[in-house]
Amino acid sequence: MEKVSLQNYKNDYFIYTNQLIMRNIILAILGVLLIAGAIFLGNYFIEKNQKPKPKFKKTIKTVFVENVENKEIPIVLNAKGNLVAQHKIDVFSEVQGILNFSKKAFKPGTQYYKGETLLSVNSEEFLASLKSQKSNLYNLITSILPDIRLDFKSEFSKWEKYLKDFKIDKTTPKLPEFSSDKEKFFISGRGILTAYYNVKNLEVRFSKHIIRAPFTGVLTEALVTPGTLVRAGQKLGEFIDTSVYELAVSINAEFANLLKVGNSVELSNLNKTKVYQGKVIRVNGKIDQISQTINAYIEVKHPDLKEGMFLEANLIAKSESDAIEISRKLLVDNTAVYTVKNDSILTLKNIKPVYFGAENVVIKGLKNNDVILTQALPGAFNGMVVKINKTK
Repeated sequence: MEKVSLQNYKNDYFIYTNQLIMRNIILAILGVLLIAGAIFLGNYFIEKNQKPKPKFKKTIKTVFVENVENKEIPIVLNAKGNLVAQHKIDVFSEVQGILNFSKKAFKPGTQYYKGETLLSVNSEEFLASLKSQKSNLYNLITSILPDIRLDFKSEFSKWEKYLKDFKIDKTTPKLPEFSSDKEKFFISGRGILTAYYNVKNLEVRFSKHIIRAPFTGVLTEALVTPGTLVRAGQKLGEFIDTSVYELAVSINAEFANLLKVGNSVELSNLNKTKVYQGKVIRVNGKIDQISQTINAYIEVKHPDLKEGMFLEANLIAKSESDAIEISRKLLVDNTAVYTVKNDSILTLKNIKPVYFGAENVVIKGLKNNDVILTQALPGAFNGMVVKINKTK
């Protein structure tokens, strides 16, 4: 009985073991299948969501070029400034009085010719005082004539003639020349020399009641009107010569040794519609320490010019041989430019800038017939393939 039960136990254990092994095998197979299915599904979704790579069409940019032709390039210094009349005066009164009315209105824009009366100050009171002093001088000379007849017979005629020529309403004539020190001391001792120079002083003061134009020009400022009281030292207006002007320009100090008096200068207005010719007449001997510039003064004449006009000057300072002038936009880091080799390859070539202008630059270092760009190319790089525009 015991043998039968043991045999049954062994059979049951064998069956259980086989079932356990089979279950593990089935689970393993299911796990492998699950993993394989997950990988398959993952790859499927990835391939489904992946966008196709864009295909770019390769484009070759077209450039504009020209052949290099080295030549002598003049270095032109550009500067700007305002015109100032070369001959310009402030009109002041040296005497006091009421301003008289004149033929021409003392107002801005009135033109006067050289020697013409600008304005006059009432001088009736001063004239009376002058005539009084003249009369005093006349009386002093008259009083010494008898003594001259006795002591200086040979000199009597010249003093007598002097009195005959003496006119109260005219300029006092110069005293006769002294023949000896004795005569000079005699005349001086009678106070005649003092009276004479007092009269001459008053005549000079009297002449200042009339202000005349020192040159032909135009009144640009009038600060008084006829009938008003003017005082000594009072400014009355401003008068300028409209035939010649000066333009002061500041030039970089490095070109100071190139600026020469007599150099021709081309001037133009801001719109470049009118051109005038001038010349350098003065160069300041001092350099501004802050700006490191030097002032040059240009003389220019033209009927269209007015004081205060803003002009641009181009001064030819020197010339550079074996150079060309190009746009500053073509420079790369201020040391190189793009050239085209074999009609298709952009190549950076080092150059030497000689002078920088407002828009252009003078450079050296290129050879004749080198092909250079004439327009800046965005995105350009060394070795870039380009196509030359051959249309003209």
